[in-house]
Amino acid sequence: MDVVLAVVLSGLGAFLMASIALDTEADVRLDTRSWWALPVFLAATIPVLWWRRNLLAVVAVSSAAMAVHVLLFGWVVRCGAGLPLAFVLGFLSGMAYERRRALWALGGTVVLTALVLWKDSAAGLDLFPVALLVVILMAGIGAVVRQRSRLAVELEERNEELRALRDERAALSVSDDRAQLSQQLGTLLDERLTQLAVAADRVDPASDPETQRLAFVHIEEEGRRTLDDMREVVGLLRGGEAGIAPAPSVAHLDALLAKHLGSDARLRVLGDPRVLPASVELSAYRIVEHLVTALARDPDTPLDVAMSFGDDALEVMVAGPVPRGADLRGAVGRARERADLHQGSLDVTVTKGRASVIAHLPVLIGA
Repeated sequence: MDVVLAVVLSGLGAFLMASIALDTEADVRLDTRSWWALPVFLAATIPVLWWRRNLLAVVAVSSAAMAVHVLLFGWVVRCGAGLPLAFVLGFLSGMAYERRRALWALGGTVVLTALVLWKDSAAGLDLFPVALLVVILMAGIGAVVRQRSRLAVELEERNEELRALRDERAALSVSDDRAQLSQQLGTLLDERLTQLAVAADRVDPASDPETQRLAFVHIEEEGRRTLDDMREVVGLLRGGEAGIAPAPSVAHLDALLAKHLGSDARLRVLGDPRVLPASVELSAYRIVEHLVTALARDPDTPLDVAMSFGDDALEVMVAGPVPRGADLRGAVGRARERADLHQGSLDVTVTKGRASVIAHLPVLIGA
């Protein structure tokens, strides 16, 4: 904006001085038609570029250049470019400074205005009262702009302080909640481990195998329930969605397939579907997620995804073409880690660009 302002004012001055030099039949008094009037006049407008550094110096230089112009060239037309320069400097005086320095800059601008009109062939000093009123008005407008700008800066600073206080308060609240959750997690572990220890002590080695099996099934169910509760509390401590949403299970696979394969994607279910331990269902979901994410690079990619419920195991099957650039090795590695958690297995077959993965997840009978 400073460059634009200086260019506009200098352009007005250049046009005015060039017109005087080329006008051979002027209707007003012209003491000179020298082209030297142009660079001397530009010496008064170009310093506006540096008003942000020192406006008082700019006003002084512009006034001095205008005085030299008057002394050297006498009666010419200056008001067409000189008065806009004075009005701009008056506005900048009110916007850049406060009180004493603003008055000094305004005083220099008034002197500049008088010099512009002193030997002006088109206006003359008769126009000085009106020009002075406009300069003072522009200075007042500049002061209002400066005040509003300062208020805007202060308001932004206050908003930043309020945001910082809000974030600090939220952090303190989260820290307090996490401390309570940590205490809750410790209490939960103590209670559940005590219950499991009591249940294990009640198992009579001399009892029949069926009674022992049922007792161990009960211990496993309680252990898995403890893990699910711990996962929920840990999710809350981490601040993620794990503490809010339930852990993914086989029931969420339709939504997963629709996301990666389109709304027409469906899960094939074989055998007798039933509710499995939460850890097994979570692992089955993650296995499908890893494999589908790697293979379904295109929504139109045909993939075959199936779940087979057996008496003592759950089989997860994913088959389809391997897209170019797919990280099948990484996906299979992550899926195998999930199967290993349950002492299961994972078989992979890749032939002619098509992969077939079968994961076998054992399920304790009676679970």
